[in-house]
Amino acid sequence: MSLVADLGRAELVRRLDGPGLLLRTGPFVSRIQSNISLVADGIGSLYHDYPIEEEGGFADFQVRLRQPTGLRRWWHPQVRFDYDGRQPFAPLPLAQAWPMFEWVMNWCVSNRAHRYLIVHGAVVERNGCAIVLPAPPGSGKSTLCAALVCRGWRLLSDELTLVRRGDGLLVPLARPVSLKNASIDIIRAFAPDAFLGTPVPGTTKGTIAHLKAPPDSVVRFSEPARARHIVFPRYQAGAVTTLTSVSKGQLFMQVADNAFNYFALGPDGFDCLANLVDDCDGHEFIYSQLDEAIALFDRLAGVGS
Repeated sequence: MSLVADLGRAELVRRLDGPGLLLRTGPFVSRIQSNISLVADGIGSLYHDYPIEEEGGFADFQVRLRQPTGLRRWWHPQVRFDYDGRQPFAPLPLAQAWPMFEWVMNWCVSNRAHRYLIVHGAVVERNGCAIVLPAPPGSGKSTLCAALVCRGWRLLSDELTLVRRGDGLLVPLARPVSLKNASIDIIRAFAPDAFLGTPVPGTTKGTIAHLKAPPDSVVRFSEPARARHIVFPRYQAGAVTTLTSVSKGQLFMQVADNAFNYFALGPDGFDCLANLVDDCDGHEFIYSQLDEAIALFDRLAGVGS
């Protein structure tokens, strides 16, 4: 299978501006079309190791990010997202084309991939032990996820936990980790060799930069994992590292609150979530030191035992 890395810059731009680049991320193939150099730059760097399909092949999602032509091209240039002829979002400033690309890739999955129970949460795995991290924005979820994958944990997802309804396994969707504001410098200091894309200031979420997914996580896109723990992380400056058990009932309700399509799936969603909760121990987790957090996660996964 070919990789993005096999395409030269000129061929990558030709496909994006023409028939589309068929990019595989986990179980999905997206046909991406764009005339914006920032999108080509982001795919060329952050998706360097990702497989691509042959031109004309099947795609689950049609993603078009375009810079409007005419006077708008020169006066407050914008980026527009088009999905099957519809525009679900308002245009954004052109400089935010890359964060918009990542957001619409998440939107496509969370709104269309109902063969999975989809939970807003990161997933990491080590030693055969997958841990789900559901949490609202600002909780420190992505910072913790980034630190873990920089210390040898496999990344299954930063934003969307895909629970396969048939057997309850977690399906990998390893894509760049979205870091915001102070988290960008924290991860730069924590993992100086990690590759981060160019920070984009002024978005609705502040300044955004994306951490490239580890190559091993991308290669293992077809290897699902069994969840053993569900951890609700919360960063609190100066706090002592604390792990507190959550009852099964609380765990069910908290995960349901973070699921995009729990109610849309009806009884199947209930059964899928109940099985996931049965398989896992639940915890509330407060942290302020990444090294202490990683040591605790390693113990949960039985590393070194």
